[in-house]
Amino acid sequence: MSQAISPDLIVRDPAAALRQLRRQWQGSADWWVFGYASLIWRPEFDAAEHRPALVRGWHRALRMRSRVNRGTPQQPGLVFALLPGGACRGVVYRLRRESAEAELDRLWAREQPTGVYDARLLPCRTPQGVMPALAFTLARQSASCVPKLPDAEMLHVLRHASGRYGSTLEYLARTAAALHERGLRDREIERLVALARHHGLL
Repeated sequence: MSQAISPDLIVRDPAAALRQLRRQWQGSADWWVFGYASLIWRPEFDAAEHRPALVRGWHRALRMRSRVNRGTPQQPGLVFALLPGGACRGVVYRLRRESAEAELDRLWAREQPTGVYDARLLPCRTPQGVMPALAFTLARQSASCVPKLPDAEMLHVLRHASGRYGSTLEYLARTAAALHERGLRDREIERLVALARHHGLL
């Protein structure tokens, strides 16, 4: 079973959710973080080690609205989120013990400035066994979660959405490349990349 940090606390007070996570991690020998998109190609922390990992019961989907990082209020972009159902292959990172507290603060500031995610400790299957790792998931009921878009609407986003950190198209391409480099398959990402190439976007 996954251990969930209360979604209410995350939405109302990300700082309270972070304190709760630290309590859940008390006594744990190692702190692990699960990366499924930009945390694979831009983790921004120095991990002691990393391993390929599989999470069951959640899947990666390009369905989280982005009005700042990969889009604008006028032309929202999309970023990946971990949604209920299916399975997801990604990477788990072990934080260094001597810097884990500071690295967690930085990671939380990056991922949870507004508390949009539901932070969970999910069981991650790796070649060396199963360990709980911090994962940032998104509720389907969240205002930031969009329905699965028809290809025509997705192409419009890929053509036009760009924000503070670049375009949705670039974000998709970098995630696809990072997964490919690690031998991790995601058929929907591969389909979206093929769609973008077919229409001359890549």
